[in-house]
Amino acid sequence: MDSPAIFEIAAFVIGLLFGSFLNVCISRLPKHESIVTPSSRCPQCGTPIRWFDNLPILSWLILRSRCRSCKAAISWRYPFVELSVGTWFALIVGIFASRYSRTHEFGGNFASADIPVAITALALAILGFLLIGLMVMDWQTMILPNAFTLSGIAIGLFLVCIQAIFLGPGEDQVVLNTTHQLRLNSPGSFISRGNVFLTGPEALIFGRVAAICGAALLLLFVRWLYKVIRHREGMGLGDVKLIAMIAAFLGFGPAILSLFIGSLAASLYGMFLLVRGKAVVTSKLPFGSFLCGGGLIAALYGNRLIDNYIALLR
Repeated sequence: MDSPAIFEIAAFVIGLLFGSFLNVCISRLPKHESIVTPSSRCPQCGTPIRWFDNLPILSWLILRSRCRSCKAAISWRYPFVELSVGTWFALIVGIFASRYSRTHEFGGNFASADIPVAITALALAILGFLLIGLMVMDWQTMILPNAFTLSGIAIGLFLVCIQAIFLGPGEDQVVLNTTHQLRLNSPGSFISRGNVFLTGPEALIFGRVAAICGAALLLLFVRWLYKVIRHREGMGLGDVKLIAMIAAFLGFGPAILSLFIGSLAASLYGMFLLVRGKAVVTSKLPFGSFLCGGGLIAALYGNRLIDNYIALLR
């Protein structure tokens, strides 16, 4: 049975609302302004925006992308962000609802074994929200605010810890040696299937912490090497925090895949600008935006792409 469309529609509407809030973050965080006060205002005339002029996408269309008071143009960025977040939420809910419906009858009870899947869906929804916001902010201002990157690392680790609580017995555990089995001599004992090196929760949490550190150190090394060779900064620390955030949500492999995709996309874009004469070799690019795009692709297809690549090497 396919997932009911009502869930995807609801996720899309919720995503539009979160996208509207994300627009506030994009406008204010790079300027170190509060996202709570004051209320939404026109950036040109300062007139407070009334609730019926602040409806996601709909108000932008009704007003014909103009402020009601001063008639100043409203950037297409606002509906773009709202539509992007709405589409991302609907896509994530659709994917996981479809997987759930294959193994559960619609309307059936939600079991504790389904909680890790729900947490994964929540994590991907949050990651998409953060990456879309960071992508736009870096493109417009060349700034990746700590409020998103560092908070994202904390949220990713927190969700991993919650997911670790609901792991099944023996799930994700690391076995040190499966050839020399450990014989237990206590009453009612049996021959174990290898010596457990890390339990499932330990392996999941420690592995994710190692992924964050490894991804960050890799980019720090690239940053240091570039500075040694070119004698100038080539990458900001915001990009390092961003790759660490992606690793916190997805793990080391998908984070490196996002780095590869982002680097490839940034290189192609740089070459395009050079050919058009709109940039020189020393021109700065919003690398974080391309890294965010790579993170979105890795979030959806990362494990599949990595598995296919490994299969080619066999």
